[in-house]
Amino acid sequence: MKILVAVKRVIDYSVRVRLKPDRSGVVTDGVKLSINPFDEIALEEALRIRERGEASEVVVATVGPRDVQTQLRSALAMGADRAIHIESTDPVEPLSVAHVLHALVLEIEPGLVILGKQAIDDDLGQTGPMLAALWGRPQATFVSKLTLKDGVALAVREVDHGLETLALDLPLVVTTDLRLNTPRFIKMPDIMKARQKPIVTRPFASFGLDLPGLVLERLEGPPERKSGIRVESVAALVTQLRERGVV
Repeated sequence: MKILVAVKRVIDYSVRVRLKPDRSGVVTDGVKLSINPFDEIALEEALRIRERGEASEVVVATVGPRDVQTQLRSALAMGADRAIHIESTDPVEPLSVAHVLHALVLEIEPGLVILGKQAIDDDLGQTGPMLAALWGRPQATFVSKLTLKDGVALAVREVDHGLETLALDLPLVVTTDLRLNTPRFIKMPDIMKARQKPIVTRPFASFGLDLPGLVLERLEGPPERKSGIRVESVAALVTQLRERGVV
């Protein structure tokens, strides 16, 4: 069984995001960029499945500009067997990515597709469910535990009332939660080996997609938090809360 893992390049979670002066986007020049943390968890899970002998190959794929290959090399250093880079200089929306992944699925014929439940830059969480709909296969989202046995996946996911366990036939789309695992540390020898692993580059236009896209007109940061005040008594606190409509 092959496993396809979709990853996205995002601004590293440790970096303070800054808007461009014209509010047309966020500043990325000179900013540390990394694999989306949820996608790292997805890749780690795929590698563990392969290491248990339940999969033969882990293929990682991403959509983005040429320099996104740096993140693909990181994925290869973690242990992925090969990588596919869909090159696009323009921003792409979840529906476009889902269509590209669907095309790759039809070519690779994986038994399992894993990706993060959402990306930390836009928090949309749409690509996985859209891919499942296009593929016509089951999906398990927000998965915190995954077990494969006899062509069936047991997926534990968090819901409002606790934990839910789903039994789903393969092939399957899974989106990962933070509690699924902790990604491994990449060692220097693995980074060196990753340079020899193949990355196949294909232009986005080769997929022949003609889909309506979203136009980003302007970004605005959250309002600045006002400074607090100190009150001298409970009565004064209640008065302030009432004036603000809290109670």
